[in-house]
Parts: sequence; structure tokens; C-alpha cells
Amino acid sequence: MARRLVDPPYLAFPFHMDGAAAALASRSQHIRGQIEQVLFTLPGERVFRPEFGAGVKALVFEPNDTPLWQITKRRLLASLADALQGEVDPKSLEVEVSGDGATLTIAIAYTLAAIGHRESQVFKL
Repeated sequence: MARRLVDPPYLAFPFHMDGAAAALASRSQHIRGQIEQVLFTLPGERVFRPEFGAGVKALVFEPNDTPLWQITKRRLLASLADALQGEVDPKSLEVEVSGDGATLTIAIAYTLAAIGHRESQVFKL
């Protein structure tokens, strides 16, 4: 299978085997995996990168209201800009945090730095 330069192969996250070789992912799947790592890693969880992560798992029992959304948005913008450096244009990062009842919704939009393609991801917690 021929791959183009605009869509190089990446190792799949989480790492797993696909037959006799490591599973591969597209650029879009790779960046979604990176975003998931930032979202679900608690700050301090990684020994050599204690500042990494946004720790949204810890927000499950917090009041789902505007102050939480604003704090989460600021934390995510800083964490994602650092984690996606080189892959995503940091000026293009947009994070929207909202909630409805028991659901916290995080929408992240960005432009791929290498090809200028705009993508978005939505996470419901």
C-alpha cells in the first residue's frame, strides 16, 4: 500500500499488533490518540513530565457549570499546545467546553501544521 507524504504512517495508540507487525494509524487517528492522552492523564501521573495532562477524569464529581468549563478550557489549551507541538498549528487550537445535565462535552478544533487541513474532535464525559 503506497502512502503519500501528507499522510505518513504512525504507530497506533494504544500500541497493539496487527498480525505480525505493529498496527498503524492515520495522521488523524494519531492526533486523536495524543488528545486522548492529554485529556485523560492526570498532572503528575507521568514521572518525567509532571506537568503533562489535563486530568479530566478528576472532573467527574465536580459541578457541571460555567466555572468548571472555563478552568477546563484554559487547562486544555495550555496542555494541548504543548503536547501537539509540531503536529498542529498552536494558533488554530480552539477548545469549547460545555455541559448538559450529567454530560461534560469537550470539542477541540485544530489545523494540521504540515498540510493546513482543519479537523475537529468531540469528547463526551
